[in-house]
Amino acid sequence: MTVVADTSTLCYLVLIGYPELLRQIYSQVHVPETVQAELLHPEAPASVRDWASRWPNWIQVHHVAASDDAALARLHPGEREALLLAASLSAEVVLLDEKAARAVAAKQSQRVAGLLGVLAEGSHRGLVDLPAAIDRLRQTNFRASPKLLREVLRARAEGK
Repeated sequence: MTVVADTSTLCYLVLIGYPELLRQIYSQVHVPETVQAELLHPEAPASVRDWASRWPNWIQVHHVAASDDAALARLHPGEREALLLAASLSAEVVLLDEKAARAVAAKQSQRVAGLLGVLAEGSHRGLVDLPAAIDRLRQTNFRASPKLLREVLRARAEGK
């Protein structure tokens, strides 16, 4: 399965202690160079910079050519390039969390998953303690409504 990730999923998985989860679920993940640069940015959390400085071999970094697509212009560079890379690779899934990027992906008929979906899948496979992971996520600056977090936990408890 071809999977492309933007910055947020990788960043938060590192912050909550599950940096290998994407490898365990997807084997290999593709990212644009911009995502790598964002993870290494001096303002990124130290643990994220440290992880990204020892880039795992299951992540393939790609150069992405610029686009004049107006729908992409309003997105952050990592999101924009992740969508472009997903299209160029005919990716089955693009990992995005930001609402605007997810809306553009939907208009392009790209299948989207986000951090919570990745954690739920990891839980389903027995790789993640979902309540503990969400508790750790609440200690970061990840933005999700309390209602959404409760729904993810409830769905997992019901075996969905």
